[in-house]
Amino acid sequence: MTVTAYTLAVLLDLFCLFLGYRFLFQPGASAAGYGVPADPAGDAGAYLSIKGLRDGTIGVAGLAVLAFAGAHAEAWLMLCLALIPFGDTLIVLRHGGAKAVAFGIHFATAIVVLISAGLLFAV
Repeated sequence: MTVTAYTLAVLLDLFCLFLGYRFLFQPGASAAGYGVPADPAGDAGAYLSIKGLRDGTIGVAGLAVLAFAGAHAEAWLMLCLALIPFGDTLIVLRHGGAKAVAFGIHFATAIVVLISAGLLFAV
């Protein structure tokens, strides 16, 4: 179970880094994939960059916590960070995005993050 817990945590942290990179360097495609399309050349450009920075920083912080504070601290971090994809679910639904994206991507991600937290607590 330890290998699974650490592997899932590292994969989630690396995925956050990937999302951050994508929102910073491919904001239009990233916004569409998020479920709420935005024009990066318009007013939304700054917000897409903020999301990219947020997601990338979360990935770096997760890797640092796992490496330097251990599984228990990472579990608490994952538990707290699960609020973000739950919130993303609501944002997509509130702004007319597809329910399939809201639940199939964001809500599912929140569940996976909670599973990761549970596995890390068990280590």
